[in-house]
Amino acid sequence: MKRLDMVMDVRDVPKKSQWLMLSLQHLFAMFGATVLVPFLTDLPPAVALISSGTGTLAYMLITKGRIPVYLGSSFAFIAPLVTAIGDAGVPGAMVGSFFAGLVYGILALLIFAFGTDWLMKILPPIVVGPVIVVIGLGLAPTAIDMAMNVDGNYSGLHFSVALVTLIVAILGSLFFKGFLGVIPILVGIVVGYVYALIVGVVDYSGIVESWNQIVSAGSVGEFFSAIFVAPEFVIPFVHYSPFEVFNWSLLALMVPVALVTIAEHIGDQMVVSNVVGRNFLKDPGLHRSILGDGVATIIASALGGPPNTTYGENIGVLAITRIFSVFVIGGAAVLAVLFGFIGIISEIIMSIPTPVMGGVSILLFGIIASSGLRMLIDNQINFAENRNLIISSVILVIGIGGAMVQFSIGEVNIEIAGMALAAIVGVILNLVLPGKELGRGNGSMFETESDSE
Repeated sequence: MKRLDMVMDVRDVPKKSQWLMLSLQHLFAMFGATVLVPFLTDLPPAVALISSGTGTLAYMLITKGRIPVYLGSSFAFIAPLVTAIGDAGVPGAMVGSFFAGLVYGILALLIFAFGTDWLMKILPPIVVGPVIVVIGLGLAPTAIDMAMNVDGNYSGLHFSVALVTLIVAILGSLFFKGFLGVIPILVGIVVGYVYALIVGVVDYSGIVESWNQIVSAGSVGEFFSAIFVAPEFVIPFVHYSPFEVFNWSLLALMVPVALVTIAEHIGDQMVVSNVVGRNFLKDPGLHRSILGDGVATIIASALGGPPNTTYGENIGVLAITRIFSVFVIGGAAVLAVLFGFIGIISEIIMSIPTPVMGGVSILLFGIIASSGLRMLIDNQINFAENRNLIISSVILVIGIGGAMVQFSIGEVNIEIAGMALAAIVGVILNLVLPGKELGRGNGSMFETESDSE
């Protein structure tokens, strides 16, 4: 059922005076993770920013503008991207990403043909709630590392930057009024950045270099050339021939990862459905959201960027601000594309210190985990029943503990780990243990607005 405490509904258009700041908040929320992936895989950050924006816009078109989520660089593909780039270069990695995106399309067709009732039966609240907790807490080490460490070593100075950012974001969420009350994350980032400047942990050399190029421009042409910078795209049939770099080992390396990210996608859709108070798995449909995610990954592969996935950071912003407008998300996507082409803006954003993003991530990742707890409470799951206690306990320990299963089919090595493994084990336990009705609670998990009227 629709939330009564929302500030802005999914299809509400924000005021022009607020639109930019609300979209910037989402842009900053996703930025740290989106550009971190290309940094770790030696892909151009500007291309990752542009592909995330174009992918999000494509996702919104496919889902009829009904799901307020942002798509950014996927962490699940970091290891296979590094391996693929080392073996076959960026073109080879992009071919592998393309086929990973196709997996989404195939699954979307299957869901469209056979529906999602089977999905609802195997994913009751007792499975979904703990998996959502795992999604949030599984990201916790990343947030803490960003907040506290520099090159793997503890830094009290950097941790202080993260704490200032976090404290301002928390106080803003609780006490800010008016427009400031709906952009506490952005305010936290700005204050954290200013503090980081004061204590000297901001590297603004890129900003200075870009600014010097602008002010020293001797003609209009040089001025625009200094402002607008062409990203390092890697486009098929322009920079390489996909047929020349294709090999089956790339598919074996990249495609299995799509199965993990699809599980993450379904979990994120349940999170955002719970946050917004609408059943997005039914309307506009899981087949549309999965197809949108796959198309976004295919677009990224055509530009030379990392595969995309729905972003928990932005879902956290939705939960805190209660502003669910897809126009705000769309604005962030447009800004991401524009900023990818504007050199000095890209430099400003990339100068945001990692601990600032870490401080914000502590709050946002925690919000995701808390949403899982809320789902269990809202659905009145009875933990006095041993069945429910067993299923949730096993999911949490396997998911947060980082358990994994590795096996080979021929020469293809497959690894299922973390949240994906926890979800699979949870589903199996729910299917084999007696008393399935106990895991559904009050049955309101997949209730739509029309169901409640």
